[in-house]
Amino acid sequence: MYRLDVLVQGYPGKSVCHGGLGWSTIALLRGEGRTILIDVGAFGIRKELEKQLAARGVSADAVTDVVLTHAHYDHSVNYTLFPSATVWIGRTELEWARDVPPGFNPLPELYVQDMARSPRVRLIEDGATFLPGLTAVAAPGHTPGCLLFRLDAAEPPVLFTGDAAKNRAELLSLRTDMTMDADASRASLETVWRLWREAPGMIVVPGHDLSMRLDADGRPEYLGERRAAIAAWFDEDLSVTTPIDLTEGQP
Repeated sequence: MYRLDVLVQGYPGKSVCHGGLGWSTIALLRGEGRTILIDVGAFGIRKELEKQLAARGVSADAVTDVVLTHAHYDHSVNYTLFPSATVWIGRTELEWARDVPPGFNPLPELYVQDMARSPRVRLIEDGATFLPGLTAVAAPGHTPGCLLFRLDAAEPPVLFTGDAAKNRAELLSLRTDMTMDADASRASLETVWRLWREAPGMIVVPGHDLSMRLDADGRPEYLGERRAAIAAWFDEDLSVTTPIDLTEGQP
């Protein structure tokens, strides 16, 4: 059985004036003789990720596997920080991403090209149990090769949805923000719901929100407490910062 720790909570928000916010979920699994990261975040999260791993006694060299839900920068670029890890990504996802020319999109083209060449990378097929207790489920839409990861070797079972289901609002509305194929995304959200209802007590870990389980009425309820804030230098004194809480108005 695996132990699950959510190292970085995804945040269900977008930057208004400064491009992509990119605060995505990073989860740690330990068990079966392995230390696994599910997604690894963007550049801006590196110090916090280092802090969270150290708090759990995990060094970068100890990570055996990096598992990527898809190739977008906010989920993938930090795989380079884990030199001993096997990197797992969907075959459909990497083959698509490899052939996209550089452009104003969320693909980190140089990292994608490195993954396409790297001997550390292993390609995952839909339906494959590629690590003990961890099975891939195709969930296209956000990108052509997005994957869900169903963890059965845990109590309760866990479903990592990446950006196939970024947040609670997407799950409840069956509509997605930032998708390449809205119809495919809706079908993938329906897949999430089917898997969730089939496994009593299952925890869903989305790409940009707190973890959730279904309450007695079958509606998603949050687990844990959201923490998100910015400290800004608006004063003339460097020692004075203005905290801005980004959790106001949450349910």
